[in-house]
Amino acid sequence: MDNLPKCPANYTTLTPLTFLMRASASYANRLSVIHDAARFTWSQTYDRCRRLASSLRSLNIAKNNVVSVLAPNIPAMYEMHFAVPMAGAVLNTINIRLDAKNIATILRHAESKVFFVDYEFVSKAKDALRILMEEKDQQNYSSLPLVIVIDDINTPTGVRLGELEYEQMVRHGNPNYIPEEIQDEWSPIALNYTSGTTSEPKGVVYSHRGAYLSTLSLILGWEMGSEPVYLWTLPMFHCNGWTFTWGIAARGGTNVCIRNTAAFDIYRAINLYNVTHMCCAPIIFNTILGAKASEKRPIKAPVNILTGGAPPPASLLEKIEPLGFHVTHAYGLTEATGPALVCEWQKKWNELPKTEQSMLKARQGVSVLTLADVDVKNLETMESVARDGKTMGEIVLKGSGIMMGYFKDGEATAKAFGDGWFRTGDVGVIHKDGYLEIKDRSKDVIISGGENISSVEVENVLYSHPKVLEAAVVAMPHPKWGESPCAFVSLMKKDEDEKSDYSRITEDEIIAYCRKNLPHFMVPKMVVFMEELPKTSTGKIQKFELRVKAKCFVMNDDDEKNKNKSKNKNKKTNNNQVNQNNDQIMAHSRL
Repeated sequence: MDNLPKCPANYTTLTPLTFLMRASASYANRLSVIHDAARFTWSQTYDRCRRLASSLRSLNIAKNNVVSVLAPNIPAMYEMHFAVPMAGAVLNTINIRLDAKNIATILRHAESKVFFVDYEFVSKAKDALRILMEEKDQQNYSSLPLVIVIDDINTPTGVRLGELEYEQMVRHGNPNYIPEEIQDEWSPIALNYTSGTTSEPKGVVYSHRGAYLSTLSLILGWEMGSEPVYLWTLPMFHCNGWTFTWGIAARGGTNVCIRNTAAFDIYRAINLYNVTHMCCAPIIFNTILGAKASEKRPIKAPVNILTGGAPPPASLLEKIEPLGFHVTHAYGLTEATGPALVCEWQKKWNELPKTEQSMLKARQGVSVLTLADVDVKNLETMESVARDGKTMGEIVLKGSGIMMGYFKDGEATAKAFGDGWFRTGDVGVIHKDGYLEIKDRSKDVIISGGENISSVEVENVLYSHPKVLEAAVVAMPHPKWGESPCAFVSLMKKDEDEKSDYSRITEDEIIAYCRKNLPHFMVPKMVVFMEELPKTSTGKIQKFELRVKAKCFVMNDDDEKNKNKSKNKNKKTNNNQVNQNNDQIMAHSRL
């Protein structure tokens, strides 16, 4: 058998580009993209992608050149996930919530050759390019990227930043262009930047092979059938939409693109297009739950939601599912090409009470098929922890879905892959049934009097309180115990038009509620009420900001609360103060 060689007939490189080729042949007349009045079939999408790839080649884009894009979830953003690698280039999708300085940093580090900019972000792009121009003068920076504006496809605005425009690039491209053949499946397809709270942002490189296998794993793990109608509430710039940019093509589905994730837009799209699937962070649950009566529309059939980015509290799952949503929980990181674990549902769990079902769904689950292995280890000994749901260790991963490495950072790559595993930095446990559950980020574990306190466990109790909308728990100094839990919460709104009514609940009430549901040492020693908790650019609660603020809080031996530089008796916090540096401190790469 050793004399049976690989040949073109029995061996081809793995690349998600084949999903689009197949969709155009098998589902030629099926709707591929809907964006208000704009509609395309899979045959048309394939044609548009080839034309765009042709135009990029005419701009002298070479193999592995980086093409960056700053745009929301619009057809152009979707098409570039195929067109850019079809030209042999590497796609870099940039978070639209970043400021100009961060965007400039990414463009410089990625050495972007082309920069596509949606018309709404031209002003921000100008500022970023201005920063690059200044750096070029001071540091001999090589060259600025060529800028191409993406105008509104339905109602063009005429906004430009240079002479080139996206639709012109598509129209002028060669319809007979033959996509660049991928010779090596280890070739890069995408460059995604993390925005870590523990370190500087890093450029994470995905391979064609990794993107292909991760896409298939998620389709199988989520049990996505054919012809799904997928609503883009998850940003495509976030891990390439958790690979569903490529996955919807693989299933011959329809991409429903919306610029904004306001409650009205979400309900309208679900109702109008009979949406079957969507992905989002748990923060979108609050958007859906907080919708006004005028914003809601009937949900005709169950909508499957894959959620990640932060552990969804069981109490939140109990609220969202009765509205017509079926939630599956996933866990992953930018470095894992999106979700690495999915909480696969077991039929026997259907017999359990709803509360228990929600608690099971809140777990991170089991590995997707792409991973060769996942474990929770004591990093000092590299031994697996006991499968008792209590013993904590760090979650480690290995498999074909893991990134190629960090762009231009061999030291960080080697550190991340120590001992043959990818170290996530997340603390978790393994239950007896083999399902994993995150307990915290390693830096978020609170050590009080020698006891390890999981901030996630405390937050889950806070979220179960009927009046709590958002909750985050961080460490604050304690003269006796070293650290103690400090809770930041925002409350449910009094009605549709009023802001949170802090007078309805007191700190003592929250603490008393926690005492009923937690061991004494885990109960927050202080509760700070906020109108809204600070968020990262990807919508996750920004604990870095809260940790900085909590360091100014002190508990004396009599448990009297003092705050350095503050004597706010109502313990209300100005959200603008908390968010002063929020644009500079971004989310960890976890989904």
